[in-house]
Amino acid sequence: MLTDMGKGQDLTSAAVLIGLVDHPGGLQVLFTQRTDHLHHHPGQISFPGGHMDPGDKTPKDTALRETEEEVGLNRRHVKIIGHLNEYVTRTGFSITPVVGLVTPPFDVTPDPHEVDEIFEVPLDFLLDPANHQRHRKEFKGIMREFHAMHYGDYYIWGATAGMLFNLYEVLQK
Repeated sequence: MLTDMGKGQDLTSAAVLIGLVDHPGGLQVLFTQRTDHLHHHPGQISFPGGHMDPGDKTPKDTALRETEEEVGLNRRHVKIIGHLNEYVTRTGFSITPVVGLVTPPFDVTPDPHEVDEIFEVPLDFLLDPANHQRHRKEFKGIMREFHAMHYGDYYIWGATAGMLFNLYEVLQK
């Protein structure tokens, strides 16, 4: 289990979809920018996903359900190819990143309550070590290190960048 959290905290199970969109020019990764009014991580770049509901039997179920709810991507366009190790956050989530191949053409429609924007980033860009950054910042009196990437006007950091770095490490093996 890969983590950026301290001990002694109850965890909420969650899952995200790392959607690899299969375009003729190469794979792209599907992201959302969260709306500014959300309680958790407002305005941040994230993968579609969220907490497990009682009806979800597996993280795959959660990732596909949340992706349909947040971006309107029908699950028939997603072929699950695996998952990464759980990622535990300082905010109390144990996230299972579910990796899926997304086949175009498809339509997406952001849920206006949760998603401000839907966009894609070339996988090659995300896997290029020249684009990987490590930052240090004090948060609530504790110095933290975290992964980050800039892509145009987008700043991908925190758990999302951490999961991307984990994907990078898996693909390098």
